[in-house]
Amino acid sequence: MPTLWIGTNNKKKRAELERMLTPLGVTLRTPDELGQPFDPVEDQPDFAGNARVKASTLARLAGAVALADDSGLCVDALGGRPGVLSARYGGPGLDDRGRLLRLLDELRDVPEPRRTARFVCSLCVCAPDGRVLAAIEDACEGTLLGAPQGDGGFGYDPIFVPTEFGGDPTRTFAALDAATKDRLSHRGKALRALAAAWPGVWAAAAAGR
Repeated sequence: MPTLWIGTNNKKKRAELERMLTPLGVTLRTPDELGQPFDPVEDQPDFAGNARVKASTLARLAGAVALADDSGLCVDALGGRPGVLSARYGGPGLDDRGRLLRLLDELRDVPEPRRTARFVCSLCVCAPDGRVLAAIEDACEGTLLGAPQGDGGFGYDPIFVPTEFGGDPTRTFAALDAATKDRLSHRGKALRALAAAWPGVWAAAAAGR
């Protein structure tokens, strides 16, 4: 089976990628298998730029086709924050839970009608020489609860309710089954678009174009 390197060591994100990419008939490998550091500088102003940096860096290190994503939560009442800083919001001393609580504290005086937000996912696939083979972006609109609900997912999933569920606190990303989350999520939408384009992407990689 062809090998596809993916730019994450996050086990929960890898599980999502595996569910969606299995139909492509690829074997997934992660940066911790490189035997050398993988620490790209995510200093781009948008998700697409950071996804490109991660994918091209990993592709060159692995000498193989690589996929990376940059994803995050954009909150309207906060001017789009945390955005590209979603995984680092509040500084290096916070874990996922700490970042979520930091965000909730910032939103404590924001009324429910204004707690709109979206998850964004940018995917980038690069050839071994760093050339971009595909770039895809999609989003999931929703609203944010005032307290976490659900034990699944990761990051800000416990406070995000997709628009389809009308603010129902029992239907956060962290409370949905995997199939429903994959159908609605930003990453699921982007990965389905990639799967549809995959034969052309892989052919371009093989041809060296």
